[in-house]
Amino acid sequence: MITTTESLARLCETLAREDFVTVDTEFMRETTYWPDLCLIQVAGETVNGLIDPLAPGLDLAPFFALMNDPAVLKVFHAARQDIEIMVHRAGIVPHPVFDTQIAAMVCGFGDQVGYESLVRRIAKSQIDKSSRFTDWSRRPLSDKQLAYALADVTHLRVIYESLKQELDRTGREHWLREEMDILTNPATYRTEPEDAWRRIRVRLRSKKQLGVLMEVAAWREREAREKNVPRSRVLKDDAVAEIAVQMPQAREALNQLRALPRGMATSRTGEAILKAVAAGLALDPKSLPQPDDGRDDMSEQAQAAAEVLKLALKVVCEQEGIAPKLVASSADIDAIAESDAADVHLMHGWRRELFGDLALAIKRGEAVIGFDKGRVRVMRKNSGLQAAAE
Repeated sequence: MITTTESLARLCETLAREDFVTVDTEFMRETTYWPDLCLIQVAGETVNGLIDPLAPGLDLAPFFALMNDPAVLKVFHAARQDIEIMVHRAGIVPHPVFDTQIAAMVCGFGDQVGYESLVRRIAKSQIDKSSRFTDWSRRPLSDKQLAYALADVTHLRVIYESLKQELDRTGREHWLREEMDILTNPATYRTEPEDAWRRIRVRLRSKKQLGVLMEVAAWREREAREKNVPRSRVLKDDAVAEIAVQMPQAREALNQLRALPRGMATSRTGEAILKAVAAGLALDPKSLPQPDDGRDDMSEQAQAAAEVLKLALKVVCEQEGIAPKLVASSADIDAIAESDAADVHLMHGWRRELFGDLALAIKRGEAVIGFDKGRVRVMRKNSGLQAAAE
Protein backbone atom coordinates (compact mmCIF):
# COMPACT_ATOMS: atom_id res chain seq x y z
CA MET A 1 0.00 0.00 0.00
CA ILE A 2 1.34 3.40 -0.96
CA THR A 3 0.73 5.78 1.92
CA THR A 4 3.22 8.63 1.34
CA THR A 5 3.38 11.33 -1.33
CA GLU A 6 7.03 10.50 -1.97
CA SER A 7 6.39 6.84 -2.80
CA LEU A 8 3.37 7.80 -4.89
CA ALA A 9 5.48 10.24 -6.90
CA ARG A 10 8.06 7.50 -7.60
CA LEU A 11 5.36 5.09 -8.74
CA CYS A 12 3.74 7.64 -11.03
CA GLU A 13 7.12 8.63 -12.46
CA THR A 14 7.67 4.99 -13.46
CA LEU A 15 4.15 4.60 -14.86
CA ALA A 16 4.50 7.79 -16.90
CA ARG A 17 7.08 5.95 -19.05
CA GLU A 18 4.53 3.27 -19.99
CA ASP A 19 2.43 3.33 -23.17
CA PHE A 20 -0.66 2.50 -21.13
CA VAL A 21 -1.67 1.99 -17.51
CA THR A 22 -4.70 0.17 -16.14
CA VAL A 23 -6.72 1.94 -13.46
CA ASP A 24 -9.55 1.16 -11.04
CA THR A 25 -10.93 2.71 -7.88
CA GLU A 26 -12.83 1.48 -4.84
CA PHE A 27 -15.21 3.89 -3.19
CA MET A 28 -18.16 4.13 -0.81
CA ARG A 29 -21.24 6.31 -1.36
CA GLU A 30 -24.06 4.67 0.58
CA THR A 31 -24.18 7.51 3.13
CA THR A 32 -22.91 10.43 1.03
CA TYR A 33 -23.79 12.42 -2.08
CA TRP A 34 -20.20 12.52 -3.30
CA PRO A 35 -18.37 9.17 -3.40
CA ASP A 36 -15.65 8.67 -0.80
CA LEU A 37 -12.50 7.51 -2.59
CA CYS A 38 -11.04 4.64 -0.54
CA LEU A 39 -8.50 2.87 -2.77
CA ILE A 40 -6.80 3.37 -6.14
CA GLN A 41 -5.33 0.50 -8.13
CA VAL A 42 -2.89 1.10 -11.01
CA ALA A 43 -0.73 -1.20 -13.09
CA GLY A 44 1.77 -0.81 -15.89
CA GLU A 45 3.74 -3.45 -17.75
CA THR A 46 6.41 -3.77 -15.06
CA VAL A 47 4.98 -2.25 -11.88
CA ASN A 48 1.69 -2.38 -9.94
CA GLY A 49 0.49 -0.14 -7.15
CA LEU A 50 -2.23 0.15 -4.53
CA ILE A 51 -2.69 3.74 -3.36
CA ASP A 52 -4.36 4.59 -0.06
CA PRO A 53 -6.22 7.93 -0.46
CA LEU A 54 -7.16 7.75 3.23
CA ALA A 55 -3.53 7.78 4.41
CA PRO A 56 -2.84 10.89 6.56
CA GLY A 57 -0.92 13.56 4.65
CA LEU A 58 -0.97 11.75 1.30
CA ASP A 59 -1.21 14.21 -1.64
CA LEU A 60 -2.77 12.58 -4.71
CA ALA A 61 -1.37 15.25 -7.06
CA PRO A 62 1.18 12.87 -8.71
CA PHE A 63 -1.62 10.40 -9.50
CA PHE A 64 -3.88 13.07 -10.95
CA ALA A 65 -0.96 14.39 -13.03
CA LEU A 66 -0.53 10.88 -14.46
CA MET A 67 -4.25 10.73 -15.27
CA ASN A 68 -3.91 14.08 -17.04
CA ASP A 69 -0.81 13.03 -19.04
CA PRO A 70 -1.80 12.86 -22.75
CA ALA A 71 1.17 10.59 -23.52
CA VAL A 72 -0.16 7.72 -21.41
CA LEU A 73 -3.31 5.80 -22.33
CA LYS A 74 -5.53 5.11 -19.29
CA VAL A 75 -7.39 1.79 -19.44
CA PHE A 76 -10.51 1.33 -17.29
CA HIS A 77 -13.40 -1.10 -17.18
CA ALA A 78 -16.73 0.77 -16.94
CA ALA A 79 -14.92 4.06 -16.49
CA ARG A 80 -17.80 6.46 -15.86
CA GLN A 81 -17.86 6.38 -12.05
CA ASP A 82 -14.06 6.29 -11.77
CA ILE A 83 -13.84 9.41 -13.93
CA GLU A 84 -16.64 11.14 -12.00
CA ILE A 85 -14.59 10.76 -8.83
CA MET A 86 -11.55 12.36 -10.46
CA VAL A 87 -13.65 15.21 -11.80
CA HIS A 88 -14.97 15.87 -8.30
CA ARG A 89 -11.63 15.43 -6.48
CA ALA A 90 -9.27 17.12 -8.94
CA GLY A 91 -11.36 18.80 -11.63
CA ILE A 92 -9.77 16.69 -14.38
CA VAL A 93 -11.09 14.25 -16.94
CA PRO A 94 -8.43 11.59 -17.62
CA HIS A 95 -7.37 11.39 -21.26
CA PRO A 96 -6.80 9.53 -23.46
CA VAL A 97 -9.01 6.67 -22.20
CA PHE A 98 -9.82 3.11 -23.28
CA ASP A 99 -12.90 1.56 -21.67
CA THR A 100 -12.80 -2.24 -21.92
CA GLN A 101 -16.53 -2.60 -21.22
CA ILE A 102 -17.44 -0.45 -24.23
CA ALA A 103 -14.70 -2.05 -26.34
CA ALA A 104 -16.08 -5.49 -25.45
CA MET A 105 -19.54 -4.39 -26.62
CA VAL A 106 -18.02 -3.26 -29.92
CA CYS A 107 -16.27 -6.63 -30.20
CA GLY A 108 -19.41 -8.70 -29.67
CA PHE A 109 -19.18 -9.71 -25.99
CA GLY A 110 -22.76 -8.57 -25.26
CA ASP A 111 -24.43 -5.68 -23.47
CA GLN A 112 -22.46 -4.18 -20.56
CA VAL A 113 -20.32 -7.28 -20.09
CA GLY A 114 -18.89 -7.58 -16.59
CA TYR A 115 -15.21 -7.53 -15.71
CA GLU A 116 -15.29 -11.03 -14.21
CA SER A 117 -16.74 -12.40 -17.44
CA LEU A 118 -13.91 -10.84 -19.47
CA VAL A 119 -11.32 -12.16 -17.02
CA ARG A 120 -12.75 -15.65 -17.49
CA ARG A 121 -13.18 -15.46 -21.28
CA ILE A 122 -10.07 -13.49 -22.28
CA ALA A 123 -7.55 -13.77 -19.45
CA LYS A 124 -8.54 -17.42 -18.79
CA SER A 125 -8.53 -16.81 -15.05
CA GLN A 126 -10.92 -16.63 -12.11
CA ILE A 127 -11.48 -13.87 -9.57
CA ASP A 128 -12.12 -14.72 -5.94
CA LYS A 129 -15.48 -13.04 -5.31
CA SER A 130 -15.39 -13.36 -1.52
CA SER A 131 -14.02 -9.81 -1.10
CA ARG A 132 -16.53 -8.20 -3.46
CA PHE A 133 -18.57 -6.52 -0.71
CA THR A 134 -15.62 -5.20 1.26
CA ASP A 135 -16.01 -1.98 3.21
CA TRP A 136 -13.05 -0.29 1.51
CA SER A 137 -13.02 2.56 4.04
CA ARG A 138 -11.93 0.27 6.90
CA ARG A 139 -8.29 -0.15 7.80
CA PRO A 140 -6.30 -2.29 7.79
CA LEU A 141 -7.30 -4.16 4.63
CA SER A 142 -6.38 -7.83 4.60
CA ASP A 143 -3.94 -9.40 2.14
CA LYS A 144 -6.89 -11.18 0.57
CA GLN A 145 -8.74 -7.90 0.04
CA LEU A 146 -5.66 -6.25 -1.42
CA ALA A 147 -5.09 -9.18 -3.80
CA TYR A 148 -8.72 -8.93 -4.94
CA ALA A 149 -8.31 -5.19 -5.56
CA LEU A 150 -5.05 -5.62 -7.46
CA ALA A 151 -6.62 -8.26 -9.72
CA ASP A 152 -8.93 -5.52 -11.02
CA VAL A 153 -5.99 -3.97 -12.87
CA THR A 154 -3.54 -6.81 -13.51
CA HIS A 155 -6.00 -8.89 -15.56
CA LEU A 156 -7.11 -5.69 -17.24
CA ARG A 157 -3.77 -5.48 -19.08
CA VAL A 158 -4.42 -8.80 -20.84
CA ILE A 159 -8.03 -7.84 -21.60
CA TYR A 160 -6.99 -4.49 -23.09
CA GLU A 161 -4.35 -6.01 -25.36
CA SER A 162 -6.76 -8.68 -26.62
CA LEU A 163 -9.57 -6.20 -27.33
CA LYS A 164 -7.15 -3.78 -29.01
CA GLN A 165 -6.03 -6.54 -31.36
CA GLU A 166 -9.65 -7.39 -32.19
CA LEU A 167 -10.49 -3.76 -32.90
CA ASP A 168 -7.47 -3.48 -35.20
CA ARG A 169 -8.49 -6.70 -36.97
CA THR A 170 -12.08 -5.60 -37.56
CA GLY A 171 -11.29 -1.98 -38.36
CA ARG A 172 -13.66 -0.77 -35.66
CA GLU A 173 -11.19 1.29 -33.68
CA HIS A 174 -12.86 4.49 -34.90
CA TRP A 175 -16.19 3.24 -33.51
CA LEU A 176 -14.65 3.06 -30.05
CA ARG A 177 -12.93 6.41 -30.53
CA GLU A 178 -16.31 8.13 -30.93
CA GLU A 179 -17.46 6.61 -27.65
CA MET A 180 -14.25 7.63 -25.87
CA ASP A 181 -14.70 11.21 -27.11
CA ILE A 182 -18.01 11.27 -25.23
CA LEU A 183 -16.49 9.62 -22.15
CA THR A 184 -13.66 12.18 -21.96
CA ASN A 185 -15.83 15.22 -22.68
CA PRO A 186 -16.09 17.37 -19.51
CA ALA A 187 -19.72 18.14 -20.41
CA THR A 188 -20.53 14.46 -19.77
CA TYR A 189 -19.89 15.02 -16.06
CA ARG A 190 -21.69 18.31 -15.58
CA THR A 191 -24.82 17.77 -13.54
CA GLU A 192 -26.97 20.81 -12.91
CA PRO A 193 -29.63 20.84 -10.17
CA GLU A 194 -32.04 22.28 -12.74
CA ASP A 195 -31.89 18.99 -14.64
CA ALA A 196 -32.48 16.75 -11.60
CA TRP A 197 -36.22 16.40 -12.36
CA ARG A 198 -35.44 14.26 -15.40
CA ARG A 199 -34.44 11.34 -13.14
CA ILE A 200 -37.86 11.12 -11.48
CA ARG A 201 -40.58 8.94 -12.99
CA VAL A 202 -43.99 10.47 -12.50
CA ARG A 203 -47.13 10.94 -14.58
CA LEU A 204 -47.89 14.65 -14.95
CA ARG A 205 -50.90 16.24 -16.61
CA SER A 206 -50.07 19.94 -16.54
CA LYS A 207 -47.21 22.35 -16.92
CA LYS A 208 -47.89 23.64 -13.41
CA GLN A 209 -47.12 20.17 -12.06
CA LEU A 210 -43.98 20.05 -14.19
CA GLY A 211 -42.84 23.41 -12.87
CA VAL A 212 -43.27 22.19 -9.29
CA LEU A 213 -41.37 18.98 -10.08
CA MET A 214 -38.48 20.96 -11.56
CA GLU A 215 -38.16 23.33 -8.61
CA VAL A 216 -38.56 20.73 -5.85
CA ALA A 217 -36.08 18.34 -7.53
CA ALA A 218 -33.56 21.17 -7.97
CA TRP A 219 -33.94 22.19 -4.31
CA ARG A 220 -33.40 18.59 -3.19
CA GLU A 221 -30.28 18.28 -5.38
CA ARG A 222 -28.70 21.43 -3.97
CA GLU A 223 -29.57 20.38 -0.42
CA ALA A 224 -28.03 16.91 -0.88
CA ARG A 225 -24.85 18.38 -2.34
CA GLU A 226 -24.45 20.97 0.39
CA LYS A 227 -24.94 18.42 3.18
CA ASN A 228 -23.13 15.64 1.27
CA VAL A 229 -25.90 13.13 1.87
CA PRO A 230 -27.80 10.86 -0.55
CA ARG A 231 -30.78 12.49 -2.23
CA SER A 232 -33.12 10.07 -0.47
CA ARG A 233 -31.91 11.37 2.89
CA VAL A 234 -33.31 14.78 1.96
CA LEU A 235 -36.48 13.59 0.22
CA LYS A 236 -37.31 10.31 -1.48
CA ASP A 237 -38.25 10.18 -5.15
CA ASP A 238 -41.84 9.15 -4.46
CA ALA A 239 -42.23 12.16 -2.15
CA VAL A 240 -40.91 14.53 -4.83
CA ALA A 241 -43.33 12.96 -7.32
CA GLU A 242 -46.32 13.28 -4.96
CA ILE A 243 -45.50 16.92 -4.23
CA ALA A 244 -45.39 17.62 -7.98
CA VAL A 245 -48.77 16.02 -8.55
CA GLN A 246 -50.54 17.52 -5.52
CA MET A 247 -48.82 20.96 -5.56
CA PRO A 248 -49.38 21.72 -1.84
CA GLN A 249 -49.24 25.42 -1.03
CA ALA A 250 -49.74 25.30 2.74
CA ARG A 251 -48.41 23.27 5.66
CA GLU A 252 -51.80 21.62 6.12
CA ALA A 253 -51.82 20.35 2.53
CA LEU A 254 -48.19 19.26 2.81
CA ASN A 255 -48.97 17.35 5.97
CA GLN A 256 -51.61 15.31 4.12
CA LEU A 257 -49.09 13.79 1.69
CA ARG A 258 -48.54 10.11 2.41
CA ALA A 259 -44.97 9.98 1.06
CA LEU A 260 -43.62 12.60 3.47
CA PRO A 261 -42.31 11.54 6.88
CA ARG A 262 -44.50 12.58 9.82
CA GLY A 263 -43.60 15.99 11.11
CA MET A 264 -41.68 17.13 8.04
CA ALA A 265 -44.44 19.58 7.04
CA THR A 266 -43.87 21.66 10.18
CA SER A 267 -40.07 21.59 9.96
CA ARG A 268 -37.61 23.88 8.19
CA THR A 269 -37.50 21.28 5.43
CA GLY A 270 -41.26 21.63 4.99
CA GLU A 271 -40.89 25.39 4.73
CA ALA A 272 -38.20 24.94 2.05
CA ILE A 273 -40.44 22.54 0.11
CA LEU A 274 -43.33 25.02 0.11
CA LYS A 275 -41.01 27.75 -1.18
CA ALA A 276 -39.91 25.42 -3.99
CA VAL A 277 -43.56 24.64 -4.81
CA ALA A 278 -44.34 28.36 -4.98
CA ALA A 279 -41.33 28.93 -7.25
CA GLY A 280 -42.51 26.13 -9.54
CA LEU A 281 -46.03 27.54 -9.77
CA ALA A 282 -44.57 30.96 -10.63
CA LEU A 283 -42.69 29.67 -13.68
CA ASP A 284 -43.92 30.84 -17.06
CA PRO A 285 -45.73 27.84 -18.62
CA LYS A 286 -44.52 28.94 -22.05
CA SER A 287 -40.93 28.36 -20.94
CA LEU A 288 -41.57 24.74 -19.93
CA PRO A 289 -41.52 21.61 -22.10
CA GLN A 290 -44.66 19.56 -22.58
CA PRO A 291 -45.04 17.25 -19.57
CA ASP A 292 -44.85 13.50 -20.03
CA ASP A 293 -48.16 12.11 -18.85
CA GLY A 294 -46.86 8.54 -18.97
CA ARG A 295 -49.02 7.52 -21.91
CA ASP A 296 -47.66 6.05 -25.12
CA ASP A 297 -48.63 8.55 -27.80
CA MET A 298 -47.08 6.60 -30.68
CA SER A 299 -49.52 5.72 -33.42
CA GLU A 300 -50.22 2.06 -34.06
CA GLN A 301 -48.31 2.37 -37.33
CA ALA A 302 -45.27 3.83 -35.57
CA GLN A 303 -45.42 1.16 -32.87
CA ALA A 304 -45.47 -1.57 -35.53
CA ALA A 305 -42.55 0.07 -37.33
CA ALA A 306 -40.60 0.23 -34.07
CA GLU A 307 -41.09 -3.51 -33.48
CA VAL A 308 -39.82 -4.31 -36.97
CA LEU A 309 -36.81 -2.01 -36.55
CA LYS A 310 -35.91 -3.54 -33.18
CA LEU A 311 -35.94 -6.99 -34.73
CA ALA A 312 -33.83 -5.76 -37.65
CA LEU A 313 -31.35 -4.19 -35.20
CA LYS A 314 -30.99 -7.50 -33.38
CA VAL A 315 -30.42 -9.36 -36.66
CA VAL A 316 -27.79 -6.90 -37.91
CA CYS A 317 -25.97 -6.78 -34.57
CA GLU A 318 -25.85 -10.58 -34.32
CA GLN A 319 -24.39 -10.70 -37.82
CA GLU A 320 -21.85 -7.98 -37.08
CA GLY A 321 -20.96 -9.22 -33.60
CA ILE A 322 -21.81 -6.07 -31.67
CA ALA A 323 -24.10 -5.37 -28.72
CA PRO A 324 -27.44 -3.87 -29.90
CA LYS A 325 -27.59 -1.60 -26.84
CA LEU A 326 -24.43 0.16 -27.98
CA VAL A 327 -25.89 0.87 -31.42
CA ALA A 328 -29.33 2.18 -30.47
CA SER A 329 -31.60 2.53 -27.47
CA SER A 330 -35.30 1.72 -27.54
CA ALA A 331 -35.96 5.47 -27.45
CA ASP A 332 -33.79 5.93 -30.55
CA ILE A 333 -35.73 3.25 -32.41
CA ASP A 334 -39.08 4.71 -31.35
CA ALA A 335 -38.00 8.16 -32.53
CA ILE A 336 -36.92 6.85 -35.93
CA ALA A 337 -40.17 4.88 -36.24
CA GLU A 338 -42.09 8.13 -35.78
CA SER A 339 -39.91 10.40 -37.91
CA ASP A 340 -37.21 9.93 -40.54
CA ALA A 341 -35.72 13.26 -39.38
CA ALA A 342 -35.32 12.24 -35.73
CA ASP A 343 -32.05 13.63 -34.33
CA VAL A 344 -30.84 10.71 -32.21
CA HIS A 345 -27.47 8.99 -31.67
CA LEU A 346 -28.42 6.27 -34.14
CA MET A 347 -28.40 8.77 -37.00
CA HIS A 348 -24.83 9.95 -36.44
CA GLY A 349 -21.34 8.58 -37.10
CA TRP A 350 -20.66 4.87 -37.26
CA ARG A 351 -24.11 4.03 -35.91
CA ARG A 352 -25.74 5.53 -38.99
CA GLU A 353 -23.34 3.63 -41.22
CA LEU A 354 -24.10 0.36 -39.46
CA PHE A 355 -27.86 0.60 -39.01
CA GLY A 356 -29.33 4.12 -39.24
CA ASP A 357 -29.55 4.31 -43.02
CA LEU A 358 -30.73 0.71 -43.14
CA ALA A 359 -33.53 1.52 -40.67
CA LEU A 360 -34.76 4.26 -42.99
CA ALA A 361 -34.57 1.86 -45.94
CA ILE A 362 -36.76 -0.61 -44.04
CA LYS A 363 -39.32 2.12 -43.37
CA ARG A 364 -39.39 3.01 -47.07
CA GLY A 365 -39.85 -0.62 -48.05
CA GLU A 366 -36.41 -0.76 -49.67
CA ALA A 367 -35.13 -3.45 -47.29
CA VAL A 368 -36.78 -6.43 -45.63
CA ILE A 369 -36.11 -9.06 -43.00
CA GLY A 370 -35.91 -12.48 -44.61
CA PHE A 371 -34.00 -15.72 -44.95
CA ASP A 372 -30.81 -16.12 -46.95
CA LYS A 373 -29.39 -19.64 -47.10
CA GLY A 374 -31.30 -20.58 -43.98
CA ARG A 375 -30.17 -17.57 -41.93
CA VAL A 376 -32.20 -14.52 -40.94
CA ARG A 377 -30.88 -11.42 -42.67
CA VAL A 378 -31.84 -7.83 -43.34
CA MET A 379 -31.74 -7.53 -47.10
CA ARG A 380 -32.06 -4.66 -49.54
CA LYS A 381 -34.57 -5.31 -52.30
CA ASN A 382 -32.54 -3.53 -54.94
CA SER A 383 -29.46 -5.67 -54.41
CA GLY A 384 -30.81 -9.00 -55.51
CA LEU A 385 -31.71 -9.94 -51.91
CA GLN A 386 -28.11 -9.68 -50.78
CA ALA A 387 -27.63 -9.24 -47.07
CA ALA A 388 -27.56 -5.54 -46.31
CA ALA A 389 -24.41 -5.69 -44.25
CA GLU A 390 -22.61 -7.52 -47.03
